[in-house]
Amino acid sequence: MVTEIGHVEAIFRYPVKSLGGERLEVAKLGWYGLEGDRRLAFRRTDDRSGMPWLTASKLPDLLLFAPHRREGGAQRDVLLPSHIRTPDGEEMPVFGEDLAKEIGRRHGGLVEMMQLRHGIFDEASISVIASETVGEIGRLAGRSLDVRRFRPNVLVRLLRSAPFQEDEWVGGVLSFGGGDDAPAIAVTMRDERCSMVNLDPDSASPAPEVMKAVVRAHQNTAGIYGAVTRTGRLSVGQTIFLRAATEKRNRA
Repeated sequence: MVTEIGHVEAIFRYPVKSLGGERLEVAKLGWYGLEGDRRLAFRRTDDRSGMPWLTASKLPDLLLFAPHRREGGAQRDVLLPSHIRTPDGEEMPVFGEDLAKEIGRRHGGLVEMMQLRHGIFDEASISVIASETVGEIGRLAGRSLDVRRFRPNVLVRLLRSAPFQEDEWVGGVLSFGGGDDAPAIAVTMRDERCSMVNLDPDSASPAPEVMKAVVRAHQNTAGIYGAVTRTGRLSVGQTIFLRAATEKRNRA
């Protein structure tokens, strides 16, 4: 059974992992998530682990660096930034030595900017959360929360106003808009949260009560991850439909 669950309230893209993001009205959903999403990241050159990326959980200041694209920038990919604006207002080329030195100085170690064609993700290429879930976490934490703390790609406004409904989608498929060719994702898992939810996206100041609320209320998960099963155009206002996991099993 396919049911309507809500609509797309907002779309976000983060060209550089852990840096400031972009709010979009329209985006292309490709096989590796939103085109231009998390295609760049700073790598800690002294880290030989499988996850050498420098993130805001290690350096909160990263949130205050704003990627943007100058007209006529050297980057060939029009979805990627050409420059980064620092918290001090300086603009530095994305792959410039000055930017790497500035980030390295704040981090206390050497870093370099890396570009990966298929993106640099922790668990999956697209993340979704409902406004109602964010609102409930804020209520429990005793503060009004900006959804950007959770760094989703898609923010959903639900028809049935109840938090943590995302759990019910796991194993199912979300489609965005009507028709057999609508872009879609298979919902693979719940989104386990890290300390980044504590960080204000505009100041990087911490509020530990946010993650504590997620832990207490919902086993440290909020929202879901998905894998793209059909590419296409996402836009704010699109109706979202859920094909539940039970129907998928019945058809197998």
